[in-house]
Amino acid sequence: MKYFQFVAAVFVLVVSAAFLALLGEAHGAMRAGASTPPATRSYLGFDRNEYPGDEAMKTLRRDFAFTSFWLSPPPGDKTNKNTWTGKREFLRGQDFGFVVLYRGRDARELKNEAVAKQKGTLDARNAASSAKTEGFSAGTIIFLDIEDGGRLPATYHAYLRAFADELAGTKYRAGVYCSGIPVKEGAGVTITTAEDIRTSEAPREFTLWAYNDACPPSPGCVFPQEPPTPVASGISAAKVWQFAQSPRRKEFAAHCPPGYHTDGNCYAPSDTAHAWFLDVNSSSSPDPSGSK
Repeated sequence: MKYFQFVAAVFVLVVSAAFLALLGEAHGAMRAGASTPPATRSYLGFDRNEYPGDEAMKTLRRDFAFTSFWLSPPPGDKTNKNTWTGKREFLRGQDFGFVVLYRGRDARELKNEAVAKQKGTLDARNAASSAKTEGFSAGTIIFLDIEDGGRLPATYHAYLRAFADELAGTKYRAGVYCSGIPVKEGAGVTITTAEDIRTSEAPREFTLWAYNDACPPSPGCVFPQEPPTPVASGISAAKVWQFAQSPRRKEFAAHCPPGYHTDGNCYAPSDTAHAWFLDVNSSSSPDPSGSK
């Protein structure tokens, strides 16, 4: 009887040791999983000033997860018309995500701080009103399109602060589309518009959509299945990166690898007729404005 009791005790000890070992391995795996962030991927999107048409958008959906959506007439438009108006529901039906845009002011329009604040407040109200009309929900990021590059004047920062503060009251969130290309200021100092905004507007937070079509870091007019991450733009806080523009800007993209069409524009692979030139973007989200 004692012999069998001894064997049983040994068996229990062996099983207990094995269980504790497995428990330790499982705990270690859980800790490793907790300390290792999940792998992230990037998504391709495009933007263009004019709406290309419903059938075109169906075709372009083959290549892109998200699209731009203008809440105002785009910069440079002479007709003061917005061809994206009323297209949100159709695009949602195609499962597009969005980067929602509103045209920002040129620096020369902001004569002084008082004018800058007035225009920033007005633009935020109009952007929010248009977003609500189009059906974009509260929390959607509205990217203010800034065409000026380099360090922005003090009046522009006053304009941005007024825009962000007014927009916050409407429950929409502020973002900026701006340059991520370094500009030399002399004495070894360089600045990008994106970093100028990030540091100057604190504690206000603008979601950054940076454009940098210079090769490198841009891969040029390409459409990879694994797009480059926005931080590869050189702007560590960027959530969206526009890495190709139409037409190709020779002063920046002259050294890009083949990919641009002979007419200088960038076309999607699905656009075999080269009918809709566009700009190409990457984002860590298929819906960078968080609009769905």
